[in-house]
Amino acid sequence: MYVVAITGGIGSGKTTIANQFAELGIEVVDADVIAREVVAPGSPALAAIAAHFGADLIDPTGQLDRRRLREQIFADPQAKGWLNALLHPLIRSEMLRQCAAARPPYCLLVVPLLVENQLTTLANRVLVIDVDEATQIERTCRRDGVSTEQARLIIAAQASRSERLAAADDVIENHNGGEMAIKTRILALHETYLAFASQQAHQL
Repeated sequence: MYVVAITGGIGSGKTTIANQFAELGIEVVDADVIAREVVAPGSPALAAIAAHFGADLIDPTGQLDRRRLREQIFADPQAKGWLNALLHPLIRSEMLRQCAAARPPYCLLVVPLLVENQLTTLANRVLVIDVDEATQIERTCRRDGVSTEQARLIIAAQASRSERLAAADDVIENHNGGEMAIKTRILALHETYLAFASQQAHQL
């Protein structure tokens, strides 16, 4: 399967753009969705998290309280390292499985921390959704109800804009007000990826 990875910082609009590719018939594998699935109620990973961090991280419905967990690990590198060691192999394995099972001609792999976790080798091509920091802050505060300072801290903990762009094969600039230009860019990239996928299929 020819795999195109989409990444970008918080508030960049990765999901919105991935959905537009999905409307063109392309299957989407989303790391965030998988990350929620591997800690579903009753899962071994959720039980391990509760045992390590405390049962108060499980809400009354049996779901992981993700906000409380984020607060607990944000300023504790050791705790974050433990959690990553538990979850990253599970998420990676399921991403690979879903990509392999996806319908041709190509699939999209949406991974917010693609650069940070050095996962670019999972894809044939990397598409970066690029926005300026002011736009990221404005969108994140509006969507997640966080303060400007919290949004800045989240951005600072991610790869820098220049680091993501250095890893990019393709870029979509997703600034406010450019919807038509973005749609045109998506259609052009779709045709490019179809051609690459076809070339790969003929080489196999």
